Amino acid sequence: MLADDYCHNLAVRQGSDFRYSLLKLSLTQRRALVAVRAFYLETMRIPEECRDPGIAQAKLDWWRAELSRLYEGAPQHPITHALQPQLTAFNLPEEYFREILDGIAMDIDYDAYPSFTELTLYLHRHGSVPALLAAEITGYQDRRATPRFAHEAGALLRLFELLYEVRHHTQHGRFYLPEDEMQHFGVRPNDLLAAQTTNRVRQLFAFQAERIRDYHRRALGALSEADRYAQCHLLIRLELVMALLEEIAGEGYPLLEQQTRLVPLRKLWMAWRLRRRERRRYRQ
Repeated sequence: MLADDYCHNLAVRQGSDFRYSLLKLSLTQRRALVAVRAFYLETMRIPEECRDPGIAQAKLDWWRAELSRLYEGAPQHPITHALQPQLTAFNLPEEYFREILDGIAMDIDYDAYPSFTELTLYLHRHGSVPALLAAEITGYQDRRATPRFAHEAGALLRLFELLYEVRHHTQHGRFYLPEDEMQHFGVRPNDLLAAQTTNRVRQLFAFQAERIRDYHRRALGALSEADRYAQCHLLIRLELVMALLEEIAGEGYPLLEQQTRLVPLRKLWMAWRLRRRERRRYRQ
């Protein structure tokens, strides 16, 4: 299998938000974004598939060594083969990929976070860094404001995933909702394994949703007007996530009973509409 095909099959899943965010990008940009996304998803599998921490650590160490091989020009894995031509084309720093691997290490080493303060480093490594890589690929002019947008946008995307997948994570013994916030709302870990969303759990979820909305406001507020069209990839992902969040909120946050989804045709329409709107705004 060709390296680009391997990455595409892993990262561009049917119906995924990421798939629609690639709309109208150049082939070179798409390949780079898909390779970065594939790197993230492949390494994210390590804690999920390796219940033995020693085995998980050994796999993570292999990826750390593979990063060195990649930047030395001798990659071995299909994903790093796909990444190799993108490193110089888009000036992708090695430290960003190492930060992602440090985030994977946190999944191996930690299963709970006492407060949101402790969670912020995790959000940076799992959310902000991949978004910063994406921003480098799609390009920007404002070297201060737009990276801040990417940082906030990436953290938002990961925060939403942690809320959306809360039951799955709990079943695997990992708790990403801050412990002090769970205690404040009177929610115990076992409550997140129930098949029914209680009023206390619903209040906890609503609190998390409001934090996501705060990140959304900060992200859009940071984005430079000159870079809005270039950053459509991230803007589309934000648009789709926020639409889904409002659907979930309107249903009363039934995250323990079901997984609310946006239908693919609606996602395609939203992505196309946003890109058209931003193109018109850019031309004006």
